Amino acid sequence: MPHSPEPNAGVEELLARVAGGDHDAFSGVYDALAGTVMGLACRILRDNAQAEEVTQDVMIEVWRTAGRYDPDRGTAKGWVLTLAHRRAVDRVRAAQASADREQRTGLLGPDRDFDEVAELVEERDEQRRVYRCLATLARQQRVPLVLAYYRGLTYVEVADALSTPEGTVKSRMRAGLRQLRACLEDET
Repeated sequence: MPHSPEPNAGVEELLARVAGGDHDAFSGVYDALAGTVMGLACRILRDNAQAEEVTQDVMIEVWRTAGRYDPDRGTAKGWVLTLAHRRAVDRVRAAQASADREQRTGLLGPDRDFDEVAELVEERDEQRRVYRCLATLARQQRVPLVLAYYRGLTYVEVADALSTPEGTVKSRMRAGLRQLRACLEDET
């Protein structure tokens, strides 16, 4: 017989019970984390309907894969938010790939404007330079920068997602930005 979740049961404990097939424990996990997952998905996708779909997909994935959660690698909340982040980013990438295909098709048309093509080439070159310089950063500096600047998370949200103190995240981001600036200046 399934146990009903205790009011103060930690998400880690509930997740362990979900791995064993406990439906009531899953309700507790859902209640504890679905709002946070929705918030993260909304910030990344900027579309409530898609964020709701991602939230549902993630929570289904949590139900199916709860046994994969490893408490030695981080908090249950961090694990679920990582699933949510990946799922939302996958959606953004799919939408961007579609938009890029449409844009390329349009650029190949007979009435393309040279300035438009030059701007696109310049923009892509700039993106490559930023990605190259980001790749030179240590992981502990690169990940918070990517979460903040490419995914729109605040310092507090980055710290929460990485289970790292906010002050540490700020210090790492400042150091990473200094190194990124130096790298970009070297490349020009």
